[in-house]
Amino acid sequence: MLEVVGTMFFKEGKLLIDKPRKRPTYQMIGGSVEKGETPLEAAIRECHEELGEHVVIDEKCFELVMDFNEIATSDQKTEIHFYVFKYNGVLEGELTVSEEIESFMWFGENDDLNLLSNTLKNEVIPYCIEHKLVRKND
Repeated sequence: MLEVVGTMFFKEGKLLIDKPRKRPTYQMIGGSVEKGETPLEAAIRECHEELGEHVVIDEKCFELVMDFNEIATSDQKTEIHFYVFKYNGVLEGELTVSEEIESFMWFGENDDLNLLSNTLKNEVIPYCIEHKLVRKND
């Protein structure tokens, strides 16, 4: 089973998500766990890769808050085990788009769910609403 990680960053009641150039929907900051890596190491690496070189993150601020099995959004066949980390700190620095990442969005509770990957729509956003991490936009 493929292991995948995602990290939740919050600011003013909104969740940071990104839009890969090769996908139609926004997804979590994250990706696959590589051979020899722990899920935490993968989460930290993926944050550096996707957020850009101008973002400063504190590796001590990552907390595993949920994990679950699902089918990959990308092909609707691959079984994955998804580890979700919450960043318990303030994301500092400037987000940078890249060859992989087209744009970023701070997602609030009343934003359009149709913009989101299945993982965000079905698992992560409901968790965030239940735990009052994401709220309605002002």
